[in-house]
Amino acid sequence: MRQLLSNKSYKSLARAISFVENQVSGYMDLLLNLPAFSASAIIGITGPPGAGKSTIVDALIGEIVSADKKVGVVCVDPSSPFNLGALLGDRIRMNKWYTHPNVFIRSLANRGSLGGLHPSIIEITDVMKAFGFDYIIVETVGVGQSEVEIAGLADTTVIVLVPEAGDEVQTMKAGLMEIGDIFVVNKADRPDADAFEKNLRNMFRSSHSHYQVPVIKTIASQHIGIDVLFEKINIHHESNKRIDKYLWLLTEKAYHLIMAKRMTGIRKEVIFNSIKNHLAEKKEFNLYQFIDEINNQI
Repeated sequence: MRQLLSNKSYKSLARAISFVENQVSGYMDLLLNLPAFSASAIIGITGPPGAGKSTIVDALIGEIVSADKKVGVVCVDPSSPFNLGALLGDRIRMNKWYTHPNVFIRSLANRGSLGGLHPSIIEITDVMKAFGFDYIIVETVGVGQSEVEIAGLADTTVIVLVPEAGDEVQTMKAGLMEIGDIFVVNKADRPDADAFEKNLRNMFRSSHSHYQVPVIKTIASQHIGIDVLFEKINIHHESNKRIDKYLWLLTEKAYHLIMAKRMTGIRKEVIFNSIKNHLAEKKEFNLYQFIDEINNQI
């Protein structure tokens, strides 16, 4: 598997991602040999369904390619309830970039993950970093407040909203203010777009944060405002190279990976059968004693 890292072809990258995604025997050897440093900027694109995230990503690819940079894209799609595969496909949404030499696109199923991300997204993006992309875009499933997981992965998190999302912003206000580095009001040709943009700006102005969150209006389908968005992404990435931010980002990733490793082998079916067997042997059942027994077995 180490040879996959030395061969910088997209075919090798696709194979490496598949090894990690499916945890093929030896995949940890690949991860242990990843380069220690990468200059790739990870951009997280998230927001509610229907906001136009995929259109934003498609337009951003155009900006990156025009700047003569390389971009890797991970589109995390809803899982099929039958085979846990991705329901949406990159060829359908971004087929004009599929064969471009500076673009690599991969669709992943979120496999039921509540955070809108693939369970191995950290490992997959780190593998992509090793292949020398200037930018790596991760588009998440729009799943409401639980999409805050992207903040632990991305260097810059972009929240995509539409003018009709006023009520939704009020209910998600705290979470959005915490994870969003840049806010996009997409489909800005719709009514109330100006008022919605103004409300967002006022919301962040009252947060007393040292960082003034940019609010950008776009019409992604017409490529309007995408150049401004790309500029703000670059400004944020350059200004955000603080050691404390980097340390917290690494901490979030390490915490997630440690937690996932400790949960290996812990499945609901196993717990169900253990409880069933326990109740068959004893009439009394103490949930906390049961959990303590499981923790001692890990």
